[in-house]
Amino acid sequence: MTLSELHLKAKNEHWAVPHFNFSSLSQLKGILEGAVAMRAPVVVGTSEGEREFIGLTQAVDLVKSYRKTYDIPIFLNADHSRSFETAKAACDAGYDSIHIDVSKKPFEENMAETKKVVEYVKSTRPEVEVEGELGYLATESSKIYKEEIEIPEDSYTKVEQAVEYVRETGIDRFAPAIGNLHGIAANKPKIRFDLIEKLTAALPPKLVFVLHGGSGIANEDLRQIVQLGFNNVHISTEIRNAYSTALREYLAQHPDEISPVPYLKAAKDAIIPVVKEKLDIYNTVNVV
Repeated sequence: MTLSELHLKAKNEHWAVPHFNFSSLSQLKGILEGAVAMRAPVVVGTSEGEREFIGLTQAVDLVKSYRKTYDIPIFLNADHSRSFETAKAACDAGYDSIHIDVSKKPFEENMAETKKVVEYVKSTRPEVEVEGELGYLATESSKIYKEEIEIPEDSYTKVEQAVEYVRETGIDRFAPAIGNLHGIAANKPKIRFDLIEKLTAALPPKLVFVLHGGSGIANEDLRQIVQLGFNNVHISTEIRNAYSTALREYLAQHPDEISPVPYLKAAKDAIIPVVKEKLDIYNTVNVV
């Protein structure tokens, strides 16, 4: 099954393909163990910083090796590539999916650079999906904010621009700004469900809609977003929080421990229930 076939299956059956970011082998293992337990497919992603830390070809090889271990579909996404150059590097390294995110640039520049990425990827590896982003998220990084975050009105995706952007770029997946943000704020994001309905009505029916910043969104809102047609949902902050919290707690309780295996296992195990909960919310259980 290709990634495009998987997204089409999710769209037809009204569930979402999960996307979880990883920064280490133990995080990746926890994500995959959770997905295997729920008989769910999974996309794992690395941001530019994560790719630099792990290594491009090393991330590709890790995912390839786990495909031989686990009998579920596993795909690797180059998350939030901020330039043509980094997107190209990930494509050349063997990633299954490329997310080009130049959403902070003016509309015409965003559209031109996204189109350039699509043309390169499709001319070299046509099976690879390309995701573009329009509108921008108010927060820059995946972390827990102590303050409330107000979303600027100009950050929301505009329907008319979205129609032109999707048509001109030829992207496979579309990530709009609908009230979502990266990380977890002190206030729950207010999702613009009316904007979702306008976007899904105006854009091609086969287009895959992507939700970034899923960690801070209420579970009931996540369920509704999936039902309204978002077939790919990203979670990173909750994974990081569960992992780092378990790591701190273990080391606090075992201050003399110097072997990494016990504390990395504790951190890895803490990820699994987070993955399972999200898969249940997305209705992505026993789908493969």
